[in-house]
Amino acid sequence: MNRRQFIVAGSAAGIVAANPGAPASAYPAASAKPAAQSALMKLGDQTAPTNDVHLAYLARYGVRNICGYPQIADGRLYATVDELKRMIDLAGKYGIGVDCTAPPFLESTHIDKEKHPAIMLAQSPERDRDIEALQTFIRNCALAGVPSIKYNMSLLGVLRTGRTPGRGDATYSTWKLAEAHPDPPLTRAGRVDAEAFWERITYFLDRVIPVANEYKIRMACHPQDPGVPPEGYQGVNRVLGTIDGLKKFVAIQESPYHGLNFCQGTISEALRNPAVEIFDVIRYFGTRKKIFNVHFRNIRGHRDDFIEVYPDEGDIDFVKAIKLYKEIGYPYMLMPDHVPLAQSDPGSLQSFAFCYGYIRGLIQSVNSEA
Repeated sequence: MNRRQFIVAGSAAGIVAANPGAPASAYPAASAKPAAQSALMKLGDQTAPTNDVHLAYLARYGVRNICGYPQIADGRLYATVDELKRMIDLAGKYGIGVDCTAPPFLESTHIDKEKHPAIMLAQSPERDRDIEALQTFIRNCALAGVPSIKYNMSLLGVLRTGRTPGRGDATYSTWKLAEAHPDPPLTRAGRVDAEAFWERITYFLDRVIPVANEYKIRMACHPQDPGVPPEGYQGVNRVLGTIDGLKKFVAIQESPYHGLNFCQGTISEALRNPAVEIFDVIRYFGTRKKIFNVHFRNIRGHRDDFIEVYPDEGDIDFVKAIKLYKEIGYPYMLMPDHVPLAQSDPGSLQSFAFCYGYIRGLIQSVNSEA
C-alpha cells in the first residue's frame, strides 16, 4: 500500500501562519516559559489528499493545521508557486492552515519501488538534477508561504513483519526482527554501509540546507523506521535508525532550518526501554529546537519487537509526553500516524478521528493546568 495514501508523513505549525519565514527560534528562549494556561503545539494532520472532501473531514474533527499536498502537473518533482497557493487557498476555505508540505519523492518508499532513486543511490548527475528540483521547491514554498518541508532519506521504506489482532476488530502493524526474512536479500542499492550512507546524506545536506537557510524553510527529516542491527538489513546500515545517528544528523549542518520530522513512534521503536527513555530523547532534541513536527503515536514493545497501537493503550505515557512538549515550548504540530486498521473502517477514517479527538483533548487538558 502506498504510504502516502494511507498515512502520509508532515511538519511545522500554526505559530508561523502569520509569519511563514519564522525559524526554529519560534520556540521560546531557553529562559522563557510558555504561559501556564497555553501550550504552543497544535493538533495537526498529514494525510492525503488535500481536496474538498478530505479537508471537510479534517475540519469536522477540529484539525486546523496540516501538512498539505499540492496537485503537481507534468510529472515535475516540485510544485510551482501557483500550485502551492491553490492548495493553501483551498485549505483556507475550511479554516485550515498549511504548515508544511512534501516533495513527490524522498518518501518512505522501498528503494526497489522508488521512481526517483538517484539521491539515495548516489547516482550522478541524476542526483544533482533531483536536488536542484528540491531547491526550486524550497524557493517556491517561501514565495507561497509554506514554512516547512518534510522528507525521508530511506532505502528500505517501513519494515514490518505482519499484523497483530488488537481491540475490537482492529489489527496492529507489527515488527519482529527475529521473524524477518529479507526478500530479496539485497536491494538494487546493493550493500550500503554506514560510511557510504553518511556520504549520501552529507552530500544532500550540503546542497539543500544552505538554500533552506536563505529562504527560511524548515527541512524536517523522518527517522528510518525501524532501526536494524549494526550489520544491517537487506545489506543496508540504517544510520538514521538510532538516537546517536539522529544526533549526528542534526549536527552535520548548524542551522535553525535543519531538523527532524520527529516520529515519536519510530523513536520509541529505537529504544530498549521506550517507556522510560523516550522523555530524555524528546528533551534532547526539543531543547535544541530540532523538532519541527511530531508524529504522535504509541507502541507496545521495544527495539526489534513491537506493535503499533492506539495512543491511549501503548507503553508511552502520553499525558507525561504532552506535558513535556509544553514544558520545552514545542510550537508545531502533533499528528497521528500509523493508526490501526479495521475492515469495517475503510481508509482508517474512524481510527484517525479517534486520534484527533484524543490529541485535541490532551492539548486542552494541558492548557487548563495552572
